[in-house]
Amino acid sequence: MSIAYWIVAALLAAFYLYAGGIKILRSQEQLRPMMGWVDTIPMPVVRLIGTLEVLGAAGLILPPLTGIAPWLAVTAATGLVLIQVGGITVHLSRGEARMIGLNVVLLATAAAAVWLGAARL
Repeated sequence: MSIAYWIVAALLAAFYLYAGGIKILRSQEQLRPMMGWVDTIPMPVVRLIGTLEVLGAAGLILPPLTGIAPWLAVTAATGLVLIQVGGITVHLSRGEARMIGLNVVLLATAAAAVWLGAARL
């Protein structure tokens, strides 16, 4: 189970580090072509989502790697599940049901990280 957790956690961490980083660093105009929903969400909230994604990425890797509070990895993965539930909700409310494929994959992967992380405890 440990190898499976590290594979899932590394993939999720890489994705969320990138996705969160661009939400933190780029302007609304730069984000708009790839994330049309940024027009309907205030930019401070977009920046908060990005920050939570980066923290979630760190939470998946650092606690189990250092052995300090490894339960935080399960908490981080749970937070990423909730972020994807929010993303799916936003897309559905905007009539973008066809756009939720990536959200569903990320939701399932984060849920797998919760399960694998909990099994490691």
